[in-house]
Amino acid sequence: MHRRVTDFCERYGLALPILEAPMAGASSPELAIAVAEAGGMGACGVLLDDADRIAAWVARFRAGSAGPLQLNVWVPDDLVDDPGGTAAATAFLHRFGAPGPAGGHAPAYTAQCAAMLDAAPTAVSSIMGLFDADYVTRLHERGIAWFATAITLDDALAAQEAGADAVIAQGMEAGGHRGVVDPDTAERTAVGLVALVPHLVDHLDVPVIAAGGIADGRGVAAALALGASAVHVGTALLRTPEAGIDPAWSASLDGLRPEHTVPTRAYSGRLGRAAPTPYVRAWADPDAPTPARYPTQRQLVTRWRRGDAPGVDRANHWAGQAAALATTEPAGQVITQMWAEARALLA
Repeated sequence: MHRRVTDFCERYGLALPILEAPMAGASSPELAIAVAEAGGMGACGVLLDDADRIAAWVARFRAGSAGPLQLNVWVPDDLVDDPGGTAAATAFLHRFGAPGPAGGHAPAYTAQCAAMLDAAPTAVSSIMGLFDADYVTRLHERGIAWFATAITLDDALAAQEAGADAVIAQGMEAGGHRGVVDPDTAERTAVGLVALVPHLVDHLDVPVIAAGGIADGRGVAAALALGASAVHVGTALLRTPEAGIDPAWSASLDGLRPEHTVPTRAYSGRLGRAAPTPYVRAWADPDAPTPARYPTQRQLVTRWRRGDAPGVDRANHWAGQAAALATTEPAGQVITQMWAEARALLA
């Protein structure tokens, strides 16, 4: 195994270079525990969690594992007032059923950042932007690494300059949201992982973590051969019993072909890759409006889920292009087998 991989594993207490992708809404403590106990790094996406929920989640994780842990948060967008777009999206949602009551507020970003500091995980990762210099200093003072998500070389270089300890190279194959800083450029900056990883590795001094379309040992081996020091695995773990996702979401991943996954803004207003559910396809119809901007679209969808709206997916059916490789085996077994296959190929 290349020295860069063993160095990364030694630095972060890993027995193998596989990290659970921090998927907000699908990061159960049980899944993170299973990954960490198999020798990888568990994770939680805390976008939807307030400080108390972050603390409680970490406590549950640490009750089951002393292994490495990553927490992830979005850097907030600049809010854009778009009443016309909001009105059009609201009107369109009525075709799926009746909304529930409005209400609920997003957790405060500053409180989330403070809670992650208090939790003292192995690493805190960012997506959709960079942490400010003061927070990076505070992380490093606590011995917490910063992993910054990037989809372009410019993003990666900016993260390295700002003090990132590693860069997560997110290819267009990845399920869920694209880690683009400017949301309006998401459709124009879609680079596949095979091109992105070596491009970043050739220009960065910090380790690169490959993310997107990695769901078996072949994908792990390929990413490491391209120069990555470790990999993120997300969709491959969604159907495991520890993930406990909505059964309809799990079913939509079963046998899902790479070409059938679709980029969509239908769930949140931010571009993400998902399964082609009837709800998602409806937003691509010629008469459909553009979804409202983030976070308004997410708030609208949440409201319809509270109501009598059978046409709205009860969960976001995020799906990476390797979804067909996801199995219902226990998560620890998935990780162990993935690494065994990768080692055999790399040998």
